[in-house]
Amino acid sequence: MKFVDEVTIDVIAGKGGDGVASFRREKNIPKGGPDGGNGGKGASIHLRADNNLNTLIDYRYARIHRGKAGENGRGSQQYGAGAPDITLRVPIGTQVYDAQNGQLLYDLTYHDQQVTVAHGGQGGLGNIHFKSSTNRTPRQFTKGEPGQRRRLRLELKLLADIGLLGMPNAGKSTLIRQVSNARPKVADYPFTTLAPNLGVVSISPARSFVIADIPGLIEGASEGAGLGHQFLRHLARTRLLLHLVDMWSPDPEEDVVERAVSEIQILEAELKNYSNTLYQTPRWLVLNKIDMVEDTDQVVEAVRNRLKWDAPIVAISALTGTGTQALMQAIQTWLDSHLPQQQPDKQDPRFRTN
Repeated sequence: MKFVDEVTIDVIAGKGGDGVASFRREKNIPKGGPDGGNGGKGASIHLRADNNLNTLIDYRYARIHRGKAGENGRGSQQYGAGAPDITLRVPIGTQVYDAQNGQLLYDLTYHDQQVTVAHGGQGGLGNIHFKSSTNRTPRQFTKGEPGQRRRLRLELKLLADIGLLGMPNAGKSTLIRQVSNARPKVADYPFTTLAPNLGVVSISPARSFVIADIPGLIEGASEGAGLGHQFLRHLARTRLLLHLVDMWSPDPEEDVVERAVSEIQILEAELKNYSNTLYQTPRWLVLNKIDMVEDTDQVVEAVRNRLKWDAPIVAISALTGTGTQALMQAIQTWLDSHLPQQQPDKQDPRFRTN
């Protein structure tokens, strides 16, 4: 299924039914009086978060969603029926913006959360409501109100605890395959990842976390170069970033530490240009492909000293699995000691794992 994470839709709620002016007409009952009923309420349009969805592709082509009008009132004090509401299902993590002014309206962060994005019009009043001691034969009635119309921009931000970032071919997809049940495409050429992937890392039956992989970033990503900038929003909700760095070079004469430091600084600048909030997110360096490095400890210290890095630096081989389990254990320990201020719903199966 194609991954779609941003769409614009029009929602048009139903018009309320009109009230009616009617008078009772029965044999042998003179001056029966007013008996016009009210119109029914128009259909409202709701959005509901659903953990069984992971893309907004359903709305790529179905752009207009229109609710039905309520029924008009009738004589004999018959009220018009209200139109059934429309509920549109969206993935958990969907943010709803007003497309006209860019204002964030709603943020759907847990399963079955529902919001009303367009209210149906109220039904009009029949003449029975205008009867009084001084107005015994009212002919007034009111029309139904129009339904609310809105143009909305839906933007999906995946919900994950850990986010992977790095240059193309840094080994992000290989790592997520190694430590979780996710199976993204892996190949020996850049940009094999074209859409974000989610995986669940199970440390024990009662302890797990969700890890997100996005396409590789390149220099100029914050200005639109490459693919990764399109998906950086999916790292906005993560609590910890893992910055993967490729420590292998096919050229034996190349200084891999010098290249690694340069790549790290490039991506740091891109993160800062994109979002200072994302740049301030805690970030660990993960030096990958250490199975191709002779002296791992020396390389780690060289990178730390060059960058004056005070956060953790971990050396792993995503391909062979060396160091990956220790890294996952360290991440779980960090997450347990840095709990979010607002815990998600414990019954919320937030992510699909397939």
